[in-house]
Amino acid sequence: MSAAGQSSDHPGDAPGGGWLVKSEPEDWGWQQMVAAGTCPWDGVRNAQALGHMGAMGLGDPVLFYHSGRERRIVGLTRVARTFYDDAQDPRSGLVDLTAERSLPRPVALKTVKADGRFDHLALVRQPRLSVLPVDAASFAALLALGGLDAMKD
Repeated sequence: MSAAGQSSDHPGDAPGGGWLVKSEPEDWGWQQMVAAGTCPWDGVRNAQALGHMGAMGLGDPVLFYHSGRERRIVGLTRVARTFYDDAQDPRSGLVDLTAERSLPRPVALKTVKADGRFDHLALVRQPRLSVLPVDAASFAALLALGGLDAMKD
């Protein structure tokens, strides 16, 4: 986001980079996300993941990752509403995400792990974390691997 609170046209250039959220495709897959357009991201109970959700800013870019057997980044979303209380679960909270684009080339976890540029990412170091930050350089590199050269496409 820019200082004025507007989202950047180039997610990899956003201050602090962006985020990555994980979902089991059998529970909530990318195609469901696309069909929904904008939806609340719920079901997160891990304190660290909730902290990351609380740090998300309006318009921040968010990579959508299929966990489970697929283990790959498949799409790009944006934060449409910042952290708010989950009326159904007082131990949790929500952000709303809007689906933006599918990655032309989904990025497999094995590709991320094989590339030393990503060794520091929580995706590699904390594999069970469901919401995690991605620094600006890594975000841009992941988009490029996925065929979205920092949203210039």
